[in-house]
Amino acid sequence: MTETNFPVARWLEDGVEHAVRWRSEAALPPPECIVPGDDTITADAAYRLAVQGTAILWRGDYQNARNLLQALARRADRKPREGATKKPLTLAEAFEQHRQNQGRRAAILASVLVPLRADYSIALRRGQDVRDACRAALGPESGDSLISLRGLLALVSAWEWRKKGALVPALGARIHPHFGVFSPVRGEYVDLLAKAPLPAGCQLAFDIGTGSGVLACVLARRGIARVVATDMDERALACASGNAQNLGLTAAVEVLKADLFPAGRAPLIVCNPPWVPAQPSSPVEYAVYDPDSQMLRGFLNGLAAHLAPGGEGWLIISDLAEHLGLRSREQLLGWIAAAGLKVLGRLDTRPKHPKARDPNDPLHAARAAEITSLWRLGAA
Repeated sequence: MTETNFPVARWLEDGVEHAVRWRSEAALPPPECIVPGDDTITADAAYRLAVQGTAILWRGDYQNARNLLQALARRADRKPREGATKKPLTLAEAFEQHRQNQGRRAAILASVLVPLRADYSIALRRGQDVRDACRAALGPESGDSLISLRGLLALVSAWEWRKKGALVPALGARIHPHFGVFSPVRGEYVDLLAKAPLPAGCQLAFDIGTGSGVLACVLARRGIARVVATDMDERALACASGNAQNLGLTAAVEVLKADLFPAGRAPLIVCNPPWVPAQPSSPVEYAVYDPDSQMLRGFLNGLAAHLAPGGEGWLIISDLAEHLGLRSREQLLGWIAAAGLKVLGRLDTRPKHPKARDPNDPLHAARAAEITSLWRLGAA
């Protein structure tokens, strides 16, 4: 067997064993059971295979594969039949059930696989041109491979977002998110940073966990002469650098690979950590889920040591976790005090995203009550 430094998908087809490189935008392992399938398979049969954990390597028409994926989504989204009256779920239980349902749905929709040639072209009839999207997300071509159709469509969608960009009113310009980097589509947290009063004479700021670089760019646009933006993710570093360059802010924004804080002190340190203390199911989800609030607590614990005298730390975070019962306000305030910090003030805003107004969303009660805040913190 040839040793490789990448995961390999294996299956039996026409009595012949096959093995090619496996690609997953969510860093999932290759399916253990793969069977070939084509236009003759019914959606119900494909759904039964998916529920059993069997993936289908598509050999038919590409557009028919997309139709099958939509049919699987409809079946995965079916609500269970009403049975006996069940005990109402707490919000924490509803969140856990929601995550389980999301995971189950994702596994079902990941069951349709498509073959990619060495140049990232789709080896199927009527395959769309996905080469640029794959190069942007997966890097240089390196041999034939398999990828889930759902994952491939996610790459294409991310590529379109990257080309189009997301309009950020606080910048009066677009931010272009790379694949795997959180897009600033929820603009309320950016608006908070744009209107918060800057410390007097502030000419240096740190942006911790910069992601797309949107907050660093807003700070630079507000007149801060030097903003050091840090992150550990290579995609985020490239994304933030590209956005600073696109906006003509490379003289003000320095993008640096660092675990939270760069060296030195600053009169203003900003952090927008993931808001929900839960375990991510893929690398992309690390922008949303912070296991055991590790990044949040790391920022708080290191803040006082990196603040210049009289400086401020701005923590931008939602209280959604509090409404879900995953973290309490008392815990947050306790962590702030234990880190040698005090609250100087707070700016609040309500969410504007559609889910906050959707009564059919399983977490509607929490989302409707959610408040996003910019906490102004100083050394105690």
